[in-house]
Amino acid sequence: MYKQQKRLVEIVVISDVHLGTFGCHAKELNRYLKTIDPGILILNGDIIDFWQLSKWYWPQSHTKVLKRLLKLSTEGTTIYYLTGNHDEILRKYCDMNLGNIFIRNKLEMLLDGKKIIFFHGDVFDFSINHSKWLAKLGGYSYDLLILLNRLINFVSVLLGKEKFSLSKKVKDNFKTAMKYIGSFEDLAIKTATDKGFDAVFCGHIHKPIISKKDKIVYLNSGDWIENLTSLEYSEGEWALYKYNKSEEMETMGEEDISSSMPATAEILKSIFGQ
Repeated sequence: MYKQQKRLVEIVVISDVHLGTFGCHAKELNRYLKTIDPGILILNGDIIDFWQLSKWYWPQSHTKVLKRLLKLSTEGTTIYYLTGNHDEILRKYCDMNLGNIFIRNKLEMLLDGKKIIFFHGDVFDFSINHSKWLAKLGGYSYDLLILLNRLINFVSVLLGKEKFSLSKKVKDNFKTAMKYIGSFEDLAIKTATDKGFDAVFCGHIHKPIISKKDKIVYLNSGDWIENLTSLEYSEGEWALYKYNKSEEMETMGEEDISSSMPATAEILKSIFGQ
């Protein structure tokens, strides 16, 4: 049987997976993780969605992602789990090390002589810092929108039409949302400038991008709900990766890590106290 050759990548940054929600593309993420062999993997917040974690929705595909991450760590990949707003419960475990997995709120690094910083970015979100109930309501509404989008796309495929992102269309047509995204990026760049960094890496707003402004490089890893993107660093260059099913290579002959974990949500809650 053919076994796919993994790509060697120095650093990979992933954010906003939202395991435990309808919108999470866990199967696609697991397939992507199978194709790479990263030296460092940075999980930049909102990997597990503790806001919406429930007993009745935790598919096996979400367990596979966690197992895949653990497998990478045992094979030598250094994993930094940086906390976000949806997994803020982990902030009480900041500075905890679990073997090759390090839980942090932020990560600073010197790379090719450049001082860079990674953090989720929810610190810039007014609704989270001042109206958490409103932010959580928005999270539930967003998840319902994603679920509705999947139903619409199911019908579209049956009718021979192309899929489209309803949530993306809604955001693109609201000037307020676009203004917020621009403000978020400006705040991240200003923070990096004030702290003397050359580059800043965020997640949170689900908008993948690599851009440069005022000598500061701003990078956002996007998400695994709408965009299915990550950031990859190899040979001195950062690149934005976008998952494409048509380019997907099957991993044949690999050991099965798909055994069921029926009480995953309950186990997570018992460990982290929620």
